[in-house]
Amino acid sequence: MNPRIVWPVVIGAAFMMLLVLLTVPMLIIGGSSLLFSGTGGTGCTSSGAPPATQPAAGPAGKTIPSNYLYWYKKVGQQYNVPWVILAGIGTEESDNGQSTLPGVTSGQNGFGAAGPMQIGIGGASTNAWALVATNEDGKGPPSVYDPADAIAGAAKYLVAHGVQTDPAAAIFAYNHADWYVQDVLAFASDYSSGGYTVTTAEQSGGASTCSGNIVLASSNVPNSTVATAIDYAEQQIGKPYVWGDTGPDAFDCSGLTMMAYRSSGVDIARTSQQQWATEKHIPASQVEPGDLVFFAGSDGTPSAPGHVGLVIGQGKMIEAYAVGFPVRVATYGQPSSPPGDQQVVGFTNPWSSAQVAPVAAGAAPGGPPGKIVPGQPVPGTVPGRAPTNPTARHHR
Repeated sequence: MNPRIVWPVVIGAAFMMLLVLLTVPMLIIGGSSLLFSGTGGTGCTSSGAPPATQPAAGPAGKTIPSNYLYWYKKVGQQYNVPWVILAGIGTEESDNGQSTLPGVTSGQNGFGAAGPMQIGIGGASTNAWALVATNEDGKGPPSVYDPADAIAGAAKYLVAHGVQTDPAAAIFAYNHADWYVQDVLAFASDYSSGGYTVTTAEQSGGASTCSGNIVLASSNVPNSTVATAIDYAEQQIGKPYVWGDTGPDAFDCSGLTMMAYRSSGVDIARTSQQQWATEKHIPASQVEPGDLVFFAGSDGTPSAPGHVGLVIGQGKMIEAYAVGFPVRVATYGQPSSPPGDQQVVGFTNPWSSAQVAPVAAGAAPGGPPGKIVPGQPVPGTVPGRAPTNPTARHHR
């Protein structure tokens, strides 16, 4: 190569390397990567998302403890999340750290959530903290009980659920209940000078993947029992199908629906056939989120369905379908949709108090009512049991 060409190329490459070294530290300012920053994109919003409105604090905002108000504003600016939404969640969850309920400053609540922003650390709430933990104030290691770290973790969760384009849907993903969204937005409005509102035409949008999570297809959830069951099922998305498993690492179809309702304190039968036989049948016109949808399946019949899914609304369900298919969101009720064993047999209401009793105290020895104790068999299961025909797609 001509030496007159080589030297400019070498100098140019050195300059680019220097530029990279100067840029890299900018990507980790504040202890978090741009994967979760407000302008870096998350797979849910475009990198060109407009800056979030950061309203001035009104008189009510000044009632928030000063350290919480500081971190709400700082984190809101950092992650491009309206600080009043973070404040609304903090108020709803723990009165901005002032609540004395279990799980706020130590331990966890009855569903496995902890800290002032009540982020899941295990149990029915799953371990969301493992995905959003941040050393926001530099005191490390990250702690779900540290206000700064917890607020930053909540911001990450909201960003991952599209808060910049649909704030109400992101709040709904934080806690699947209409009243919760309304309460948080009411606090946000109180704390903002001049009030704060969001567009809620499609409050929770369509079911869609978003950094490994989904937003429910319908926000019309009948009650908190259903909300908890759906939240549990949502957290299992992506885990493998294993016949006979009831979690926490893998599920079959009825194992998923049973454990989803077990997480909300309701005990239903173990297999799809038993669930169909013991629960209240409802017509398709009355189906709501939380109901179960049944299919003949490859190992069942219309009278003894071999497959079941958990309805989340708008023709969508969460299901553990078959070997090779991870727990997923799928559409039901489309006659032309393959495979043939996915034709709907009918629907049941598993949470009706007239049909299903809450899990009795002592059902899981050593743990609270309705909770499964790791290492102990789930009632109604046969550990180690395998299908009689290993080549069949058994659902249970």
